[in-house]
Amino acid sequence: MRYSVRELLCLSKQPAEKAAELTMRGPKRGGVAKCRLVKLVVNFLFYFRIDEEEPVGALLLEQCRIQKEDDTGFSLVFVDEPERKYSFTCETKDECEEWIEALTKASYEYMRQSLIFYRNEIQKITGKDPLEQYGISEEIRFQTRS
Repeated sequence: MRYSVRELLCLSKQPAEKAAELTMRGPKRGGVAKCRLVKLVVNFLFYFRIDEEEPVGALLLEQCRIQKEDDTGFSLVFVDEPERKYSFTCETKDECEEWIEALTKASYEYMRQSLIFYRNEIQKITGKDPLEQYGISEEIRFQTRS
């Protein structure tokens, strides 16, 4: 996926699906946990210094695992780079669970699997492909992998 810094800055200013001040630790060895404003927009997780408008960084939520660490903590680990782990701590257990759910549902792969599931369910009920009217019928990109 290609994107420019300007596009990311524009995206970071969009309304968030979820945002909060969380304690965050990056992948650097001996990295210090810092309070950051963390903002989920589509499938990007932006993080900001509390008093700044431009993000310090952005994480594309693809090919990563979200793991619960303890009652109030979770981590984000990239499949191809398991040593690249970002840890987050929330105020409460409920807030932690909400973040895990929101981040899990933010990836393209999750949305793709949901589309396939609901497409098949609608087709079972109605006998018609709901995407046929859009010229998407029987395309390989929506089929599940064997």
